[in-house]
This record gives sequence, C-alpha cells and structure tokens, in this order.
Amino acid sequence: MPQAHTTKEIRMDSKPISFTDRTALWQQLKQEPHSHWDVIVVGGGIIGAGVLREATRRGLNALLVEQRDYAWGTSSRSSKMVHGGLRYLAQGDLKLTRHSVQERERLLKEAPGLIERIGYYFLLRKRQFPGRFAMGLVLTVYDKLAGIKDHRYVDKETVVRQFPGLHSQDLKGACYYTDTAVDDARLVLRILQEAIQAGGQALNYVQAKHLIKGPSIDGSEGGQISGIVVEDVGCLEGEAKGETLELHAPVIVNATGAWADRLRSEVVDEKRIRPLRGSHLIFPHKLLPVEAALTLFHPEDKRPVFVFPWEGATLVGTTDFDHQENLDNEASITQEEVEYLLQILAVYYPDIGLGRGDVISSFSGIRPVIGSDTNKDPSKERRDYAVWADKGLITVSGGKLTTFRLTAIDALDAARAWLKDVEPKESEDHVFTTPDTPATRGSWLSRINGRYGSNASHLLAQADEGDRDLIKETQFCLAECRWVTKHESVVHLDDLLLRRTRLGLLLKNGARELFPSLEKICLQELGWDSVKWQSEVSRYQDILQQHYSLPPV
Repeated sequence: MPQAHTTKEIRMDSKPISFTDRTALWQQLKQEPHSHWDVIVVGGGIIGAGVLREATRRGLNALLVEQRDYAWGTSSRSSKMVHGGLRYLAQGDLKLTRHSVQERERLLKEAPGLIERIGYYFLLRKRQFPGRFAMGLVLTVYDKLAGIKDHRYVDKETVVRQFPGLHSQDLKGACYYTDTAVDDARLVLRILQEAIQAGGQALNYVQAKHLIKGPSIDGSEGGQISGIVVEDVGCLEGEAKGETLELHAPVIVNATGAWADRLRSEVVDEKRIRPLRGSHLIFPHKLLPVEAALTLFHPEDKRPVFVFPWEGATLVGTTDFDHQENLDNEASITQEEVEYLLQILAVYYPDIGLGRGDVISSFSGIRPVIGSDTNKDPSKERRDYAVWADKGLITVSGGKLTTFRLTAIDALDAARAWLKDVEPKESEDHVFTTPDTPATRGSWLSRINGRYGSNASHLLAQADEGDRDLIKETQFCLAECRWVTKHESVVHLDDLLLRRTRLGLLLKNGARELFPSLEKICLQELGWDSVKWQSEVSRYQDILQQHYSLPPV
C-alpha cells in the first residue's frame, strides 16, 4: 500500500484540467449555430483521441464527438499491450514492426507510470518451431529495431520457478524479451486530457448522424463535405434527449474504428473493414500467479495466447473470430471462446484446475482490421492502418494501439488539401506533457502521474487521507474515483467503473462492495439523487451481466 502524500509534498505549478463541460458547450453550439471548426473528429477511441491531440498540436480548432463513452469500444477492450508486434516481424512485416517498437520506446519515455515495460517468456519445447536459435535471431532483429538489447535465453529451472504450476514436460527453457503493458482506456483519457489542455474540445454521448454536403471544388452540388449533424444521445442537464445540431467544418475525420464503413458509405460505396472479435478472461492473481507475460500456443490452432499480469489480476487472451453480430450491440464473449481459453489453461496448468467459477470477469473487443476476405484466417490478416480521403471526409481505421500517433499524423496530413484557409502550426514532437510532481519510476506516485498527467498533483492534494488507500488487491483508490467523477465527463456508472477506473473488471460482482462509497461520490459530484443512483446501478448491473460476465452454459 502506498504511503499517503501530504499536500506539502505536492507541487501545484499548474491549474487542474477538466474535460469539456458538456452542457455548457452544447448550449454554446446552440447559440452559435454557424460556429466554424477546422476539424471535427468522430470517434473517441485511441485513434480519435490521437487525431484530436495532433490537431491541437498543429494549432487547429478541433472538436471530437463520441456516440457512447470515451474508449467505449475497442480501446478499452484490447490486450493491454503497447507492443512492437513480434508476430508481425515473424511474418516479414519489417516496416510495421519498426514503427511499432520505436513508438513503444517513445511512449515509455513520455508516459512512465501509464506505460511500463514487462518481461515476456516465449516457451521452448521439444519438437517445437521456432526453436531457440530461430527465435533468438528474430529477437535480435526485434531489439535492434527498438534500439535496446533485452532478450536472452532462460533455462527450464528458471522458467518453472518464475511460473508456479506450469506444465514442465518437454519444456527446454524460454526466450526472454520485453514489451510493455498499459491500461488502454486510461491511455485514451490521458491523450484527451492533453488535447483539451491544448485547446481542443470533446463531447461524449453525442452521435454523428450524417454528413452535410456542399458545393464541390468544381462548383457542382452535393460533393464537398461541409459539416456534420450530431444528436445528443446522453443526459445533458436541462436538455431533451434526441436534440440535434449542425456543426460546420471543412474536414471531418472518421475515426470510428469498426464502424468506419458506415459513415464513409455516405460518400463512397465501398466496404473495407473486417470486424474481428477478441475476448479475454480475468482471474485473481492468487489463483494464477504470474509476474511476467507468458506466450502459449493453443493446442487447437497453434495461435499464441498470452497469460500476463495486469492491474493486480491475471489476464488470459486473446481469441480471434469474425464478429457477425450487430456492431451497435456491445460485444460479449461466447461460450466457444470461454472453452477455448479455459482449454489452454487446462493444458499448460493442469494441476491448478481453473474453471468458470474462478473467473472475475471477461471482456470482448472488436478489432477493425483492413480486409474483407472472410475466407482468410483472421489471425493472418495484416494489422496496419489505412487512411482514405474523400471530399473532406478523412477515414482512418485499422492499425495498432501502439502506433496511434503515426496514424493521427497521416490522417491530418491527408486533410491538408481541405484546410486551405488554415496554416497549421508545426509543433514539438511529443504527445504528453510532463507532470508537476516528480516521481520514481515504478512507484505509486509515478502511476498516478502517468494516468493523470498535470492533474496528478491536484488529485492528491484534494484527496482525503483515507481515500488514498488502495482498494483491495488493485492499484486504484477512492481519490481517483472522486476525481474522475468530477473532472472527466462521467455520465453513467459504467463510465466510472469500466473505463475511468477498471474496478468493475477487477473486483468480484463488478465492485458491488464499493457502492455505498461511490453513491456518496456521485451524489456529491454529479448531483444525482437516490432514484438516479438506483437507476444507474440497475443499468450497470445489466451491462455487467450481459457483456462482462460469462455466458450461461
């Protein structure tokens, strides 16, 4: 448990940064219907947040709208890795791997405490390919591309000590290397905070309905994009749900991930996105104790599956299936995927006997992979991104969590042709600002700095003594719950427990034991009453049961 920090130990060199006041901005937009933006970004995931950040770095007047909550989709349900993609190197994709590992190292330097290096063990077994020599060559190239030297061979005895309960028959040893782990939703929120601090604006629970088209460059009608119609689908105070506004901008960036084809279809009749579902299981660390990531090959299809530590628990995943269901419905793990992940644990950890009853929670995300050949093995689809420029609509999709900055740069570079009246300013080549309070890497204060940036000092200074204590076996505290509820556009209880914090995933029953404390926070900071609280609890429990628990057998 971390020691409490007194306010005297905390520097207060900056003002706290709150997310956009949704009610105030909506009212302003109503009163100024012809307000002109340089860029409007649709989609509040990692790519949309990256584009907003890059736009503010260039001095553009930019707004982001998200139809659900920030990071609601894939960007809160990834495998939690900012990694270089060792598999892509093995497939011969040198360019993607180089970009990924270089961005990984950049993010490690810019956001300590949010992105942290962890060890990975690639098991070597008899009659397995690749073996020690081939894997060593791949890792040599991997490290060289990143400018580090972290890989080495580890003998069988060391592996067995490192991973208690691991099946050791035919085990020869392991190749060790490093990549990084992250709380993906907090990464999105930190980037949004940086963008807002630099002058950007963002609205969650505001849906893009359709594009506004004006005269094209050659003078013909119905060509050039001139804006977008948006609808309030949230709970803006004093406003009726369903109110729409017209927002005007010469550039609309479609960063809606798996939904990208939908908005783009208004200007181009083409489908390019193949939605693939990846699901994970979360176990208590005490039942599956790992201190580093373990790469296992599934006996059924030889796909790599990871077992690794995350936020005080142990994560197992991922799967890779075509997602045939309605994208507007929240993704959920299937019974087939549950059995698939439990099977690999039964093979590699036969004596532990983990089953459905040991699972704390599950989550499923939809990867927006560029490709439409559904006959191709999903795991063999490329993971690079694509940018399409269509009459002022810039669509960007695909790619990896790690390369969001490069994706954002390419998207805005593609928009230059429609920003003729704007002279974008080139700015310093960084995403994150340095927090006020220095901290030792690996400390709890470093974690708070990484997650909240320049707001970290204010969060700690305003926290009551007891609110800084860690909650159960997690690294979260009630001080964070209060801060994000007050400053980070929390609209629903699931925003708080599934994305601003991950307590709903990490504690049994969706963190129900915290409800008395959280009720007080929501009533004080959001102005809810007991009726509203009970309504939110009911909504949250329904979401938890349907989409973050296991399906009934």
